[in-house]
Amino acid sequence: MEDIDKEKLPHHIAIIMDGNGRWAKKKLLNRISGHVKGVNAVREVITACRELGIKVLTLYAFSIENWKRPAEEVDALMGLLKEYLQKECEEMVQNNIRLNVIGRIEDLPPDVQTTLRETMEKTRQDDGMILNLALSYGGRSEILHAVQGILADFQRGKVKPEEITVQRFSQCLWTRGIPDPDLLIRTSGEFRISNFLLWQIAYTELYVTDTLWPDFDRQELLKAIADYQSRERRFGLTSEQLNGREE
Repeated sequence: MEDIDKEKLPHHIAIIMDGNGRWAKKKLLNRISGHVKGVNAVREVITACRELGIKVLTLYAFSIENWKRPAEEVDALMGLLKEYLQKECEEMVQNNIRLNVIGRIEDLPPDVQTTLRETMEKTRQDDGMILNLALSYGGRSEILHAVQGILADFQRGKVKPEEITVQRFSQCLWTRGIPDPDLLIRTSGEFRISNFLLWQIAYTELYVTDTLWPDFDRQELLKAIADYQSRERRFGLTSEQLNGREE
């Protein structure tokens, strides 16, 4: 299914990767086996996005709420993250992929923090595609962090209330410098945002698939993009305004 319009690709795709646990349960495996399989889907989707020419890919890898999961599962996820970065760093450099992280990096284990920062430094000059990992991330925490930063600037006399615009607020978010997502994909059939990019998805197209994340592959990605391309994005305008024929 390569009949998508290469001229109308989403610039930024964000994905809520859901269903690893259910995939494992269906296979009579433990949850960690589902996360291991999910890493393969991550690799395939990153490769597909790079080959298609997607400029930004944001993956919801670990939420703030995920810290409440059993310690064994959290430890396994952190280990998988570190292992993935160590294995894929050189390939990111070769494929011109820059790693970026949004979220409370300071919450992560020190060795994972070190590996993340080393990978970001090694890929800092790459400009082919941005791989944006949301780690220890929550949309409400991000907005609160931005508000706290603006209040601090106000107290220091660096900003006036009337100068706090949408653009200025956006630059205080963890995603500063990155365009808002055009397409948000959620796997496993759940119709929830799950505290993900709450500010940024104001006009994002949403796509939900019943496919569990470990089974999400290039063809599933292309189906999502094709669905996205079938929609008319009006951003509050009418169809006539968009098409230049307003009466």
